[in-house]
Amino acid sequence: MGDPREQRPVTALRGVGAALAARLAVLGVEQVQDLLFVLPTRYEDRTRVQPIGSLLPGSRVVVEGEVLLTEVVFRRRRQMLCRLADGSGFLTLRFFHFSKSQQDGLARGTRIRCFGEVRRGPLGLEIVHPEYRRIADGPGVLEDRLTPVYPMTEGVTQGRLRMLIGLALRELDTAGVREWLPESILQPLGLPSLRTALEFVHRPPVDVALDELEAGRHPAQRRLAFEELLTHHVVMRRLRDTARTDSATPLHDSVGLVARFKASLPYALTGAQTRSLEDIERDLQQAQPMVRLVQGDVGCGKTVVAAAAAARAIGSGCQAALMAPTELLAGQHQKNLDAWFRPLGITVGLVTGSQPARTRRSALEAVAAGDLQLVVGTHALFQDGVQFHKLALVIVDEQHRFGVQQRLRLAEKGLHESRHPHQLIMTATPIPRTLAMTAYADLDVSIIDELPPGRTPVKTVVAAQTRRDEVVARIAAACREGRQAYWVCPLIDESEELQCQAAEETAVSLTEALSEFRVGLVHGRMKAKEKESVMLEFKAGRIQLLVATTVIEVGVDVPNATVMVIENAERMGLAQLHQLRGRVGRGSHESSCVLLYRAPLGALARARLNAIRDSNDGFEIAQRDLELRGPGELLGTRQTGLARMRVADLARDVDLLPEVHRAAETLLAQHPDRIAPLTARWIGSDDKYGRIG
Repeated sequence: MGDPREQRPVTALRGVGAALAARLAVLGVEQVQDLLFVLPTRYEDRTRVQPIGSLLPGSRVVVEGEVLLTEVVFRRRRQMLCRLADGSGFLTLRFFHFSKSQQDGLARGTRIRCFGEVRRGPLGLEIVHPEYRRIADGPGVLEDRLTPVYPMTEGVTQGRLRMLIGLALRELDTAGVREWLPESILQPLGLPSLRTALEFVHRPPVDVALDELEAGRHPAQRRLAFEELLTHHVVMRRLRDTARTDSATPLHDSVGLVARFKASLPYALTGAQTRSLEDIERDLQQAQPMVRLVQGDVGCGKTVVAAAAAARAIGSGCQAALMAPTELLAGQHQKNLDAWFRPLGITVGLVTGSQPARTRRSALEAVAAGDLQLVVGTHALFQDGVQFHKLALVIVDEQHRFGVQQRLRLAEKGLHESRHPHQLIMTATPIPRTLAMTAYADLDVSIIDELPPGRTPVKTVVAAQTRRDEVVARIAAACREGRQAYWVCPLIDESEELQCQAAEETAVSLTEALSEFRVGLVHGRMKAKEKESVMLEFKAGRIQLLVATTVIEVGVDVPNATVMVIENAERMGLAQLHQLRGRVGRGSHESSCVLLYRAPLGALARARLNAIRDSNDGFEIAQRDLELRGPGELLGTRQTGLARMRVADLARDVDLLPEVHRAAETLLAQHPDRIAPLTARWIGSDDKYGRIG
């Protein structure tokens, strides 16, 4: 697979033992060449020494000077202070972690050069834990390039990582980092060679436009992003082509269950639902496995289409399985599907991780025996103990919560007499067509772009946090009319604990403000049964206001809920705001969504909130999200199930995609032998995508 010179283990480098190799593996570094693809997150200018007297707080600088005094003091905690002077001023270096040898090495009269961020301290300007080294009398040699700052992992310092990457760069000739992209692809794009690009991103010259570099728009970075996007796209295409050579059971529904199912519904399918179902039924009748994505906005009726597909599998004497991302959503799907199928004489089973052992064992026995023809579950469905009798259709809800490899693992469960199950994937995260072609290159796509009749558009209001009392009054008025409301708590930071704490505090204050109503609370730290209990109470109308973290983003269906309040909305991405807003407006009553923000608003946050206020169309919002290029919430590993990109950013690099698609055709048709080494370089050899082929 690829050039053998590219497969040298990182332990071949001097000074890299098993312990350091294990830490480097966290960064995706296993071979020497992998070091070259650990790219800087930012750069620092260490090419000039700044006089201490000219320093400003907040700047990151190189300074040189003579040590006047080094002492260990005890001020709340033990620390070492080093007083530095250069004739223009004084600076304190503060260390909280230090050794006796460090203290001795910073004796009075020692000349040092150090780098760090200047800040105000109790003794004037200071740098905490600077990088430093001793220098001989006279000016030392300065860096002649910008200094890269790499992503960190525990136990690997910046200095060690820079040294190792420097060694790998020196080996560029011998390490065999070959140019796998043919000239016919590279030349029309005007992109530099791989070697030039790698040398540039790791050691950029000091005169480079730093803003272009930090925005990821420099031609050297674009060259690497292009190769990475191309590799991912080709691998996904190969997955699809491989799937098309597999065999599957054609599903003809000889007993007419689909017609009986549709006739039992209290409404007719929309035109968009009908078109999608026709795509699916055409695929299901083939002897090759269907791999189709149904993409549609919140509330467009994807589940009914999936249920009709399941009816075709069951009507053909086979089983269907639906995988949902949470136990709450799995339970809701099971109840809805059971209500549709029970009158037709079909029981819908449930398999989740938190079921009592006896209940779960009974369900698994029924699945294995074929007595349960339709089973709903979480990722528990693809664990080793689950055996199906004849699984012919796998339905995955909210694809982005799982990832390609988990979907493939569930599909493997259905491998029966060398026949693969058909796969139907649903997502309520609309993405623009250009991105869908790359993110879902292994799938055929159907779009449901029409809401069922009776769904009223949600009115969206953007309001400052100072108007919170008015919002509480609006909720009180809605509850007095017999309606219900959601209050989504602020995403404070990435800490789930803090988020849950904020939700608890909000629930307490709203309980006091709305004492005549019952307030419920749901957050990520609660046990599944507790969450489910609160949600059932809310759905039954016994709770009027549900305070929640973003755990309610997907799938909760309460038609009586007509008000959605989202605090700190400016911190959330458009896709997430749109998903949350979709929890209301699910009945015939007029509904509203209030986006509360904390002033002042930045330009990007203001543009985001305006976009969500001005449109209810998920595809339009996705396009706007792409244009605004927020912090990656439109697409990214979490949402597409793509393996993590090292360089490329689908939102930032969207303009490269047409060329990526053209180059993929060239590579597949004329240079198929180059795909394996590119895959080894960018994705690895551990089959992150399942059968790469």
